[in-house]
Amino acid sequence: QLQLVESGGGLVQLGGSLRLSCAASGFTLDYYAIGWFRQAPGKEREGVSCTSSSGRSTMYADSVKGRFTISRDNAKNTVYLQMNSLKPEDTAVYYCAAAHAMEITTVPPMCVLAGNDTWGQGTQVTVSS
Repeated sequence: QLQLVESGGGLVQLGGSLRLSCAASGFTLDYYAIGWFRQAPGKEREGVSCTSSSGRSTMYADSVKGRFTISRDNAKNTVYLQMNSLKPEDTAVYYCAAAHAMEITTVPPMCVLAGNDTWGQGTQVTVSS
């Protein structure tokens, strides 16, 4: 019943921008912590950015800080990841996830899901050089 659907991925040139969307159905994102994760071939899944339900705790991975921005639109029940100044190293499948609780730290940057969680199917982002 609970579902997240990512969209907005695609092919972009070095230095370009993309805006990823994560639309929720079956539940209200207002009451959930939300995070964006990515996984490149041969690498482990890593947290890119996450935020608490209140928005008072936010994390960005060191590799994306200053380039990516996470935001919510409660009216649309959607979370976004604005990605600017994209690099080939950003190429990966990007996933969004929601959880009732999430451990969020900045040193080191980390998002650890706790409680019940829901994951989207992922969207491919490819940055060409």
